[in-house]
Amino acid sequence: MKDFSPTRNFALALDTADPLARFRAEFDLADPDLRYMDGNSLGRLPLKTAARLQKITADEWGRNLIRGWNTGWYEAPARIGDKIGQLMGAAPGQVIVSDSTSVNLYKLAHAALQILATRPKIITDRLNFPSDIYILQGLRSDSRIQIIPSSADGLAPDLDALRAALDEQTALVTLSHVAFKSGYLYNMAEITRQAHQTGALVLWDLSHSIGVVPIELDAWDVDFAIGCTYKYLNGGPGAPAFLYVNRRLQSEAISPIWGWFGQTRPFDFSLNYAPAPGIARFLAGTPPILSLLAIEPGVELILEAGIPAIRQKSIELTEYFIRLAQDKLFGRGFMLGSPRQAEERGSHVSLRHPEGYRINRALIEEMNIIPDFREPDNIRFGFAPLYTRFEDVWETVERLQRVVDERWYEKYPKTKLAVT
Repeated sequence: MKDFSPTRNFALALDTADPLARFRAEFDLADPDLRYMDGNSLGRLPLKTAARLQKITADEWGRNLIRGWNTGWYEAPARIGDKIGQLMGAAPGQVIVSDSTSVNLYKLAHAALQILATRPKIITDRLNFPSDIYILQGLRSDSRIQIIPSSADGLAPDLDALRAALDEQTALVTLSHVAFKSGYLYNMAEITRQAHQTGALVLWDLSHSIGVVPIELDAWDVDFAIGCTYKYLNGGPGAPAFLYVNRRLQSEAISPIWGWFGQTRPFDFSLNYAPAPGIARFLAGTPPILSLLAIEPGVELILEAGIPAIRQKSIELTEYFIRLAQDKLFGRGFMLGSPRQAEERGSHVSLRHPEGYRINRALIEEMNIIPDFREPDNIRFGFAPLYTRFEDVWETVERLQRVVDERWYEKYPKTKLAVT
């Protein structure tokens, strides 16, 4: 951003030139003064999703009733999975929508450990989402988890330590493609290649990268992947997650959760389980149809916009935010909590401040700015390129400066709400 200027007019000019600007009208924007900077936690509601849910409830459920299963419901996990697969370089038949991210992580990690049953070690890192580590801790009792340290500033992994940990005892390497606090972006292709050199399998959590970062699972020969649909895919709160199993592993990877939708012929009602061929074996119970079908319109919007254009705007938004923060906030107790280089950064940026939690509260309740907070001092700002404007970024920094300069945060207690 060579021609950077810290003025509103500069932001407005960037918005005028934005090739993705038309997509903003595809979302519910009921409060025009709201600056929503938390698309990395929960995406906005696409208007087509609201219309789709109305049709599902009124027509497909209300009138068709159980006949809906034979008019699109039954095929929906695979159909929507293939559309998500297009966003991450996965050919059809390798992605399915099912359960939650945590449940899918359990399924795939368990399958990997069964494939490499003589290898006891799992590698992850301190930047990983804690829930992912909890799932690993609940796997088979003879597994040994090695947690790779982060860099001294806590923003990035210690890549030398990761490489040194890889050995013939390693069964699985499982990491978040984009770290949930700092936004650090792993080189997925390189880490996958290094793990494969030792015979290990790799499982990536794409929750903070799907829909905003280029991903090529097939080209990079990734083994397994999981991710949620309620962040940048705009699938709605608690929407079902997805999982990917590389086709070369599908015949030997077995889900530990044997549900009837993962059975080869579920409506034969056999009392003996036989896994379905291909990716369908990783389904379990009956899919939650309303929330499952709500995912599809948001995915289709991203496919229409295209990941290259989305990534380009994401880089420009995050770069603009960091430049504004340097200009207006870094002398006020803030410091950057994310990598400075765009190629090492996803689509959210953390600012750190000793009063981060109370500042975050004041932004939400006084300034109509919605970011979120992560311990110990990170305020996270998520940039969703389909609806986040450069003017939103400029206004966020302006209001953030006011909260600090006028000390509005001091009216809020340090005791935290249940959800931050």
